[in-house]
Amino acid sequence: MPESGLKAYKPRLLSVYREDIVPELKKRHGYLNLLAIPRLVKIVVNMGVGEATSDQKLIESSSEQLGLITGQRPKICRARKAISNFKLREGVAIGCCVTLRKAMMYDFLDRLIMVAVPRIRDFRGFSSNSFDGQGNYNFGLIEQGIFPEINLDKVTRTQGMSVSIHTTADSDEKARELLELFGFPFRRK
Repeated sequence: MPESGLKAYKPRLLSVYREDIVPELKKRHGYLNLLAIPRLVKIVVNMGVGEATSDQKLIESSSEQLGLITGQRPKICRARKAISNFKLREGVAIGCCVTLRKAMMYDFLDRLIMVAVPRIRDFRGFSSNSFDGQGNYNFGLIEQGIFPEINLDKVTRTQGMSVSIHTTADSDEKARELLELFGFPFRRK
């Protein structure tokens, strides 16, 4: 079959991982099997919209903004059971989330590290205490305006989000080392 001249798209961070990070981790830890080397599995971005119980238009705008940020249509999360103290009924939309894998995951991480994080005011790095003990890293962002995809003129209210980066690393130290090799900005001690 003749080549059409078009190259398949390959995310920049995926190339960095395969060409730079894998040999570096192999050299540092002496891995014999390529599958033993820690790698990214998925990134989950979650927006909880508590005020959506009184105004359902908020969930629509948050979902639209999360879709612009991640490049993937978000899943609307609904309340599993009614809680009267929070004026919450079963089945009411209260948030949205996106699970990114493969190329979309690497693209999002690249935009997060290179574009969005430098736009955070008074940023000194992410805490290295947010690992969960199984090699996964969780952190929160205060506003969605740090992403260039968001038009700040159309934003009615600032909305935070939580980001969870899942890896195959068997310890927090190896996961931190992997993220540092990707260029993730951790706070200096």
